[in-house]
Amino acid sequence: MSKKSSFLVPAARLLSLAGLALLAACERPPVTSVQHGYAGTGMVQVYNPRAVEQQAASNEVPEAAPPASADGPKAGQVYQNVKVLGDLSVGQFTRLMANMTTWIAPEQGCAYCHNPANFADDSKYTKVVARKMVEMTQHINTDWKNHVGQTGVTCFTCHRGNPVPKEIWFTADNAPKGANFIGDTAGQNKPAKTVGLSSLPNDPFTPFLLGKEEIRVNGNTALPTGNRQSIKQAEWTYGLMMHMSASLGVNCTYCHNTRNVATWEGGPPQRVTAWHGIRMARDLNLSYLEPLTEVFPAHRKGELGDVAKLNCATCHQGAYKPLYGTGMLKDHPELGRDTTLAETAPVKAAKAALQASAAAPAAKR
Repeated sequence: MSKKSSFLVPAARLLSLAGLALLAACERPPVTSVQHGYAGTGMVQVYNPRAVEQQAASNEVPEAAPPASADGPKAGQVYQNVKVLGDLSVGQFTRLMANMTTWIAPEQGCAYCHNPANFADDSKYTKVVARKMVEMTQHINTDWKNHVGQTGVTCFTCHRGNPVPKEIWFTADNAPKGANFIGDTAGQNKPAKTVGLSSLPNDPFTPFLLGKEEIRVNGNTALPTGNRQSIKQAEWTYGLMMHMSASLGVNCTYCHNTRNVATWEGGPPQRVTAWHGIRMARDLNLSYLEPLTEVFPAHRKGELGDVAKLNCATCHQGAYKPLYGTGMLKDHPELGRDTTLAETAPVKAAKAALQASAAAPAAKR
């Protein structure tokens, strides 16, 4: 063997070892793919069985307690200050309270929300919040079936044994002191988990899940005839999409047609479900969480004094369906009853807008 050849062999080995070292940091096969579009369209979801297995523990549903009898006196007749669920029997009411303790505060127990010396007392903010959250859960299961279907949600869907859900968000300060000379940066170039550590605006939630900013990348008219779609709006949109992708553990093709991402034609049904989900999140944040601003103490608020709010990750937590589609509502029908309130304005507006979108899909391009 020549000197040149003897040199190349160890060099090749070194390159091979370097390549193996690099690959060791990458995701190794096998992976599972699920095709949900026509062959050749690229509409396929890739799942890593190891990652799914790691998430399995956090998506396990607790065993349901035996149902309680609807017979007997009502909770509102026996207990004081029962403003919600008072028409349940004492047995049904007690069962739900015990379940809520397990779902939300298993370590703290009943005292997390109640004054042990007087359960009727509303002095603890947690009790006031819990009452509002029960109303919100009923509202979701009644008025947002276009998103949650018959599976529905319960307190456990978001809390999963934690007093504060694992995934919440606060409005970010996009123009902190010291950066005012360059104006509002919209949180760009500040790596944030919310947008996959990219340079996109790090708060894509305030414009879409509180406000009614247009979720659009391209304008739908030619300049200058009222086209107000800006680069910032496009980047906000991309940020929200990255959040939704990570929250559900899917890629873009779960909701979009790869032939034309913007069009609704030929898209998967999941996109309609997601459309409702965005508007549901906005409705819940505005109608149920924001009104609790004065109820929450300062230490439970964000840097700008706002309350914690929800987004896609609050329920999904990395699964394409919360709890991988296991429904708990069937065992807790009291959380899915029709509420006394009429269909809310945001729900009516969402349904009307979707009908208009279906009638004129070209307007969405």
